[in-house]
Amino acid sequence: MAHTTNLNHILLLHNNNLFSSSYPSPPTTTTTTSSASSKTFHFTPPPPLHSLFLSSTSSSSSRVTKCGVTTVPLDYSPLPDSDFAKEISRLKSLISKLSATSENPKLKLDILNRDYRVKEFVKKSQLARVLNQLEAHEVVLVLSLVAAGQQHVISSREFDFVEGKSQKKKNRSSLRSVLFGLAEMVENWDIQGGAGGGGGGGGGGELNGWKHEGVVTDGRITEPLNELLKSLKEIDQFYNCIGGIIGYQVMVLELLSTSTSENKKQNWSSHLNESMKRQILEIHVPSGLDLSEDTEYASQAALWGIEGLPELGEIYPLGGSGDRLGLVDPDTGECLPTAMLPYCGRTLLEGLIRDLQAREFLYYKIYGKQSITPVAIMTSAAKNNHERITSLCKRLRWFGRGQSSFQLFEQPLVPAISAEDGQWLVSKPFAPVCKPGGHGVIWKLAHDKGIFKWFAGHGRKGATVRQVSNVVAGTDLTLLALAGMGLRHGKKLGFASCDRKSGATEGINVLIEKKNADGKWAYGLSCIEYTEFEKFGITDGTAAPCSLQAEFPANTNILYVDLASAEKVGSSKNSACLPGMVLNLKKNIVYTDHLGLQHSVPGGRLECTMQNIADNFMNTYSSRSYKDVEDELDTFIVYNERKRVTSSAKRKRKHTDKSMRQTPDGSLLDIIRNAADILSHCDIIVPEIKGNIKYFNSGPPFLLFLHPALGPLWEVTRQKFQGGSISEGSELQIEVAEFSWRNVELEGSLIVVAENVMGSSRTDESDESILEYGYRCGKCKLQNVKVINRGINWNHPQNIYWKHDVQRFEAVKIILHGNAEFEATDVVLEGNHVFEVPDGYKMLVTTGNSGLSVELIAIPKEMMDSGSWCWKHKLSGTHIHLEMVEF
Repeated sequence: MAHTTNLNHILLLHNNNLFSSSYPSPPTTTTTTSSASSKTFHFTPPPPLHSLFLSSTSSSSSRVTKCGVTTVPLDYSPLPDSDFAKEISRLKSLISKLSATSENPKLKLDILNRDYRVKEFVKKSQLARVLNQLEAHEVVLVLSLVAAGQQHVISSREFDFVEGKSQKKKNRSSLRSVLFGLAEMVENWDIQGGAGGGGGGGGGGELNGWKHEGVVTDGRITEPLNELLKSLKEIDQFYNCIGGIIGYQVMVLELLSTSTSENKKQNWSSHLNESMKRQILEIHVPSGLDLSEDTEYASQAALWGIEGLPELGEIYPLGGSGDRLGLVDPDTGECLPTAMLPYCGRTLLEGLIRDLQAREFLYYKIYGKQSITPVAIMTSAAKNNHERITSLCKRLRWFGRGQSSFQLFEQPLVPAISAEDGQWLVSKPFAPVCKPGGHGVIWKLAHDKGIFKWFAGHGRKGATVRQVSNVVAGTDLTLLALAGMGLRHGKKLGFASCDRKSGATEGINVLIEKKNADGKWAYGLSCIEYTEFEKFGITDGTAAPCSLQAEFPANTNILYVDLASAEKVGSSKNSACLPGMVLNLKKNIVYTDHLGLQHSVPGGRLECTMQNIADNFMNTYSSRSYKDVEDELDTFIVYNERKRVTSSAKRKRKHTDKSMRQTPDGSLLDIIRNAADILSHCDIIVPEIKGNIKYFNSGPPFLLFLHPALGPLWEVTRQKFQGGSISEGSELQIEVAEFSWRNVELEGSLIVVAENVMGSSRTDESDESILEYGYRCGKCKLQNVKVINRGINWNHPQNIYWKHDVQRFEAVKIILHGNAEFEATDVVLEGNHVFEVPDGYKMLVTTGNSGLSVELIAIPKEMMDSGSWCWKHKLSGTHIHLEMVEF
């Protein structure tokens, strides 16, 4: 059954290649035919609104249900002659003039000095004379800020730099008198030996005749101004592809004017040129491989991913500030970024590396070769993100991978703006409120910082991309299958996706079909962010026809990317290198001013979306080919169960919340569900895990933590477990890869921790500690064992389960140092026990005449490196079979 829905103000103008073509004037009647029902629906949209058609079509793929969105714009009426429109026009003209100066700062100054905003600033501001003591390129930065209408950053109303002294001294409160201290200091600066000196200062002279008789470096130009110049330089250089500082403001105003026009039910379409009025665009639900259904092909794709590991890199966008987590250093009280969240006993960043090392360990077990994947990490200055991540890597000795296998590159912070007028928010003079510019800046930044060349130097062709807050992205075969398909079929970009939860703050993946002005048809997979749903007229919720929950899959920001293709986009000299530019005004900007007062105002900042690089990879055809085209595209998508693809720890759970979605508490339940799914297929009885609401106040039903190196493919993990049971309220933690569980019954807490989970570190020729896989691993065998103890004190008020910070009455702990081994056979371990095995020894625990028999024996020298046994991995078709080999 086809559905038709009349929706207002669908945003078709998107700041990337996806929506850069033209739109046609619509017919008065549009016909949509459902291939499933063979019915035709007629709809006459009332002008001046857009129309949206939702249809259901059949497909041979595993995801049968389809939802198409057809957008056919009507004739456009001119945008009202608003201040936004005038300002945009003025600034675009200024950018055009500046772009013709061949980066000559003196020519730029000539142009800027003719701008009316700059003239007013130079005429009135007491700060203008200071600028003549700066380098020419620094003056260009400040005047670009002024020309962009942001002179309040250096001429705050609060400090009244642009007013005369007589005005300043009128009606001051005692508080304002204190605040004017900095203003008076600036006004009284003695520059080049005399107040008001410096040629062309506050008396109204132009700044194109700047004098540089020695930059003031003795402290009379204060640190705040220098910090502002540093920030402006970063913004101007990074956004040079769209016009630098001024271009940033143009883009903000264009997006803000669109939002304002929608809110006022005005038509914004005068920004579209005539060629953009001839495009037909449709949005469909993409098909693709469902890893949970086509298990044979999924296994094959995962093997391609393992085999291709030496050609793969890893990319982590960790620059986000993570404000919603409210994470604070308990010792210093400083705010912490998301990557530092202490989750399940380690930071989130450590969790990413641990997942990666599990895949490398599997590669070693199959092929007998060491492979170290280069990792590029995008950081930011927010909350000392860059310094903290660097310090963590150093403290952990670069995770046994060597510093040369990492590249950390810092993204610039961008100004936050007021939703009311597009003005930059300021916490104090010279200090605009700045936030990270979104993960979409990663492609241009990677080019600018030489990251793509660095990957090429390591022989890498593709890379997997995941965000730090998604704690389940490395589960089972999702990442391996995604990368395997991308490498094998020469794709440019791939998405890992799953069903979308209604109301979740996540975007959707879509298949784009559009007819260009030249009559050709373009196809490709892309993403629409959740912040843009209203602009597209897309509905959410189960009550809506063709709702997102039922139809469009979730965008999870798990990507495979061809590095050469990404570099081509990142190196482009236009807005294509900043994909998916959006202005998210759905959340208030919270900041603290110079008096320590906190403000929360409607606003946002220009953000780019990483996954919308896909908009640069559209395939073009001479005729319409929707039904047959998807397998041939340069972009692709794979699906899996949601709990194996995405579960995020990105916001702090509040007592007033009715949902644990996207909280550390909720993601922990998904981790436990995945572990239970593994064990329940091994003839192990595991209690049923019910919905999250069941555990809202009580905590999880039990705790299961399995090191990813036990697999990471579930097919591998399940061969290490067989038989037994785990009772409700129990706790199982296995931190060892070479592990065997045979008929074990657990009632209480069992913790097995190896110092050498996957291998031992050796020092290389550069004096770096490198983890050597398979070398002197800890090992554990449990056969016909009962573990009975009081376990966790589930009523303890200080338990934080998602941190794995719990209080216990009793537990059985097995601690393996170095290459230590532990074996327990035909025994009941009741009560509290700690078995600590030293390096170079094997501990045997059995039932003796008077209780437990514990024997400690030395491992023979010839077995020191390999151990007395190991799991041997053999390929059989598309599957991996394990065989225990004893030495």
